[in-house]
Amino acid sequence: MRERSGILFVTDLAYPAQGRRYCDEDISLSSRLREDFDLALCHPRDAVALMDRFDAVVVRNSGPVLHYREAFEEFRRQAGARATRVYNPLTGRGDMAGKSYLVELTRAGFPVIPTVDRPADAHLLPRAERYVVKPAAGADSIGLSVVDRAELADLERDGSQELLVQPLVDFRYEVSFYFVDDAFQYALHAPDPARRWELTPYPATQADLAFARRFIDWNTLDHGIQRVDACRTADGDLLLVELEDLNPYLSLDVVPREQRDAFVVAMADSIHRLLRAGKDA
Repeated sequence: MRERSGILFVTDLAYPAQGRRYCDEDISLSSRLREDFDLALCHPRDAVALMDRFDAVVVRNSGPVLHYREAFEEFRRQAGARATRVYNPLTGRGDMAGKSYLVELTRAGFPVIPTVDRPADAHLLPRAERYVVKPAAGADSIGLSVVDRAELADLERDGSQELLVQPLVDFRYEVSFYFVDDAFQYALHAPDPARRWELTPYPATQADLAFARRFIDWNTLDHGIQRVDACRTADGDLLLVELEDLNPYLSLDVVPREQRDAFVVAMADSIHRLLRAGKDA
């Protein structure tokens, strides 16, 4: 009998995500992965205590890190010290490291919603009457606000937390591209901008995929799941909203069954490759 690898599947089944059922997705996904691995579920706060018993740790719908920041930082430290194989690897340059990469990408000329990290630098952005302001360490729209241009000065004087500032973009819809390693899997979009999580399948064009792959290539993750979130502007351009590379929600419940099955196979194959790479290192 072939020896099966053990996987610690990190998830928060009780996290109350707005408009999404995190628990349903992870229950279904973990049940499918059991066809390939010996698998156990745990809360993110328990990962450090349990991870030595498994061949790899798979981080899935574990909720925004800011709800358990100290536990996550300890997990990162211990995983590095113990050479634990983590999926996604903890070397991501996107949301895994906070939102400041949006400033870096703006400065580098990538097609991203223009972003600065100080309200005082708003003059470097395209002029707008209203701006989106969010914490650099935020997630899931926590702490996000929309302010008038005149209010930016008050935020600069406050200075109590690191903020990102963006012009409020007039867009037609949002679209997300889902990748396993560097392989595109499927795309979903929200036709109504006011209903971000009412998603339907989206037929991605070659131009769309070329846009998304720029960020996959920039992130340089060898293994893992990434979600490239973008918006289609009134002028028809795509701009990056965020690059989710820690625990992106997959919306598998709205993906056609054939694509959903293909995604699970691709993810299992990717985890196997991560395990083999660890043994060869």
